[in-house]
Amino acid sequence: MTNDVSHHVAQQVEANGLQITYDSFGELDNPVIVLIMGLGTQMIHWNDDFCQLLARKNFRVIRFDNRDIGKSSWLTDYPVPSVWHFIGNALFNKKVNAPYLLDDMADDTLALMDALDIDRAHLVGASMGGMIAQCVALKCPERVSSLTSIMSTTGNRSLPKAKTKVSAKLLKPLAKDVEAYVAQSLDVWKVLHGEHYSFDKVRVEKVLRESRERGFNPEGVARQLSAIIDSPDRTEALKKLQVPSLVIHGDADVLVPVECGIATAEAIPNATLKILKGMGHTLPMQLWPQIVDDICQVAKAGKG
Repeated sequence: MTNDVSHHVAQQVEANGLQITYDSFGELDNPVIVLIMGLGTQMIHWNDDFCQLLARKNFRVIRFDNRDIGKSSWLTDYPVPSVWHFIGNALFNKKVNAPYLLDDMADDTLALMDALDIDRAHLVGASMGGMIAQCVALKCPERVSSLTSIMSTTGNRSLPKAKTKVSAKLLKPLAKDVEAYVAQSLDVWKVLHGEHYSFDKVRVEKVLRESRERGFNPEGVARQLSAIIDSPDRTEALKKLQVPSLVIHGDADVLVPVECGIATAEAIPNATLKILKGMGHTLPMQLWPQIVDDICQVAKAGKG
């Protein structure tokens, strides 16, 4: 894809007592879209070409590494929940004693906006990023022009859960050897992607290798997962949200089943729900134009 919008290279700012790494696409005075990525995935998982597509719609597109991942601050002084904590949660619904919650990660997003002098933004979150975006909107709705929650959920424990074989793959310790790590991660991403859309192994492998080099922090991923598990159900709070909202979900999602997206859209007043046929727990390149158009449509309903 032709690189015809400006790309402002990665920088670090202090936000919420952390160093947050971000970059951006598009003109600095355009309305802002903040992209929030999911569990254990770095900002580069928002593909450059996807960001370019959004920026061409006259937005300034910002992506960043969440805490405990990539080039943002790692909270190495915080405890790491064990596999037994996660098993206890799965079997007995026990808390895992998370050292921070999704609300704290939402504070990171708001602090990043503060550091960049951004008063309001359109928030787009994928998976855990959708949960964080929901938390930001609930905390400070006046700072959210629109909300797009992709392949995410409300935190309601009674909703369908990931397939057991998928959870087992995700909880398996990550290989330390680079080649073994890439092979293991490719296997996971292929399962998440599903079989409807062709799997771009070359592109995914490139991102995995770059991620491994940028910031390999399995303990941080465990802490992020614990934040998801221990954070409260947002359903009742979302029922009072008055922000233009879009919910996008694939009907072939094996990690966060489509019922979770339906529940999210039902909770948020007047939310638009788009269920995409054949989409798993990834963003297939073939769907980027449609997803970008849908994000722009809900952004038109918002201010800023």
